[in-house]
Amino acid sequence: MALCSLSPTFSPNPSAPPSSLSISPSRTAKITQKNSKFRPKCPPISALSDPYVLQIAENLEDSLPSTSSPPLEKLRNTSSDTLLSTQWPSRKDEPFRFTDTSLIKNSRIEPIQPPNTEKVQSLNSLNESLDTLLPTVVIVDGYVVESLCNLDELMDFPSGVYVGSLLSVDSESLRKRVSEYEFSFKGDLFWSLNGVGTPDVVLVYVPEGCKVEKPLHLRYVSVEGSDKEVKALPFSNPRVLVLVEKGGEISIVEEYVGGDRDKCYWTNSVMEVVVGEGAKVSHSYIQNQSFNAAHIKWTWVQQESTSKYEHVEVSTGGKLSRHNIHIQQVGPDTVTELSTFHMCVSDQTQDLHSRLVLDHPRGVSQQIHKCIVAHSSGQAVFDGNVQVNRYAQQTDAGQLTRSLLLEPRATVNVKPNLQIIADDVKCSHGAAISDLEEDQLFYFKARGIDTETARKALIFSFAAEVVERFPNASVRKKVETHIRQLLDPSHPSP
Repeated sequence: MALCSLSPTFSPNPSAPPSSLSISPSRTAKITQKNSKFRPKCPPISALSDPYVLQIAENLEDSLPSTSSPPLEKLRNTSSDTLLSTQWPSRKDEPFRFTDTSLIKNSRIEPIQPPNTEKVQSLNSLNESLDTLLPTVVIVDGYVVESLCNLDELMDFPSGVYVGSLLSVDSESLRKRVSEYEFSFKGDLFWSLNGVGTPDVVLVYVPEGCKVEKPLHLRYVSVEGSDKEVKALPFSNPRVLVLVEKGGEISIVEEYVGGDRDKCYWTNSVMEVVVGEGAKVSHSYIQNQSFNAAHIKWTWVQQESTSKYEHVEVSTGGKLSRHNIHIQQVGPDTVTELSTFHMCVSDQTQDLHSRLVLDHPRGVSQQIHKCIVAHSSGQAVFDGNVQVNRYAQQTDAGQLTRSLLLEPRATVNVKPNLQIIADDVKCSHGAAISDLEEDQLFYFKARGIDTETARKALIFSFAAEVVERFPNASVRKKVETHIRQLLDPSHPSP
């Protein structure tokens, strides 16, 4: 993977009034002096362009390596065009009505350099895999570090399976297949920033009819970080593209960890998954980053006919954590299962925005979302949308969200919703928010169990409904130990 040098970082003025974001003639001249993709061909319109967004994009562009590939160039060009007319989100925008992004906006954004030898050597203690038998790819601050990857296990994959850098693909047929893929989906600002700033794409390719027996572990490690008083956010943009052809199967475990629990940084990640006809993808996602970090994640999934996608998620880290899931069923008899659990144990924001679009007959989607807010300044957000379009007849779609508020002034904002145009469907949704009920505690106390022990048991069992859905036993055990330690600091650390 090629290394790159960085240009000076951009430091916004947090005290500047909102009106300072409009483009003045002098500011426009300064921005457009650079030989950049973000230099408009004509004077920009202040209502469409955001100088703060453009400056971050230019700094990301300057930090990229000189080597590239046609698919990566296509991605960067598409993302660049989108950013020319994208504003930084505010609380006035409906998707961010309950999500405050000032942690990022009021910090210096610093693109991260590729990890050097000294940094890699310091990661040995962090690079403890969930299971020594799992093939593992280690991504440090957005860059794949081959010396930390479990390459021996990767060699055991069936013939034709590829896991590695998009820039390192040497198979002509695979290069042709990837070049056919269109990076056409347009997400929000953070999706586009990732497209501009990613140094490479981790490609996971499963050919037709191939079933990968061992789960693939993608371990994202955030090492670069600043102290809270510095007001700086080292910025990384890891990106993964998963292509599973007709009849293929693979299980993927994404795990995000931070080297220091108190450091500040920003991980802006994207995963794209294409599930071919009759194929199956099992996706486990664990987010355990610093309590002072910003973690923005996009997961985009396209499912063809008779395919199945299973997603199990536990998110407990980050001061600002937001996961956007967009799933498109593009064929009949398609199955989607989403199970997510979020927990706030400090002044955190845990945000899940999900959207499922069903366009064909006999589609099935089941979603369960649970969250626990155990801090008076904690906040959880759930915005779930299931869209059943006209030709998606005989659809079976269910959505349920349940939340526990364990402290006064703890906050949960939920917005489950169904949009149904088809008339022959079976759809349901529901939401419940509460503290533990007295009759539940009474059942334990009547059997001689004290209140504190009873509460801990009930709270953990609330999370267990999602945790037990992880398909890999070592993943379940690690996540269970981590949740117990968060709920009870006296519990041994994982």
